[in-house]
Amino acid sequence: MSRLRIVTFNIAHARGLMPVSGLTTRRRLEARLQKIAHLIKRLEPDIVALQEIDENSRWAGSFDHLEFLREHAGFPHAIFGVNNRHNGRLHLNYGNALLSRHPILGWETVTFGQRRIGEKGFLFAEIDLHGRRVPVVNLHLHFGARERRFIQLRQLTDYLKDKQRHRHVHWHMPPILCGDLNNPSHIPDATASLLTYFSLHGHYTLHPRAGVRTFPSLWPRRTLDFVFLPPRCVEPRCKVIRTLLSDHCPVLVEFSIA
Repeated sequence: MSRLRIVTFNIAHARGLMPVSGLTTRRRLEARLQKIAHLIKRLEPDIVALQEIDENSRWAGSFDHLEFLREHAGFPHAIFGVNNRHNGRLHLNYGNALLSRHPILGWETVTFGQRRIGEKGFLFAEIDLHGRRVPVVNLHLHFGARERRFIQLRQLTDYLKDKQRHRHVHWHMPPILCGDLNNPSHIPDATASLLTYFSLHGHYTLHPRAGVRTFPSLWPRRTLDFVFLPPRCVEPRCKVIRTLLSDHCPVLVEFSIA
């Protein structure tokens, strides 16, 4: 069996614990991203799912944060799913991304709506894990309205159903899903809805376990960041990493693939 390590981390535009972006210099942003890269290297993941990462945004130093992390954390493969493009005065381009030590066979990004700022979405990728095609979803849901999260989940599940109906290649297992769901795990919200959907494909497990919190990082009170593992992912071990490099704590999950 292959052993795999996945990290999901909302890096909050590399602003650290500042309440809003755009209040620091490019030099300080690069220094924080360097620390994030060192943290990622220390955790030794195979795949890193990143949310709130900037491709080229004025409020975040006007440079590619993913390429910076890819180079400094030493990953051969990376993909960027930009959900927000505003090339006027604000010049904002950001969304979700993946770093991978394994080849990426194909990928798509889906944006839930049409707002140019503040829009959420998901990044879908198929990873070549030693000859096995493993689907991975990096998801970021709306932070406010529960009703909007449910609408976004319907978009996601419709997309996955369509993928499964029309795919021409064999997946080794149902999708691994991770990201910032913006809801606690202990109430009937996005996590419960996703677990119900995934139960159609077997017994999924949800990480971290109930009571382990990820947000805010300074004094965690809520669990917003999750990894959903399909049945072929066995012997999982999960750890929430305490750090003040973002307002979210990264979640590390290690498991074997049967």
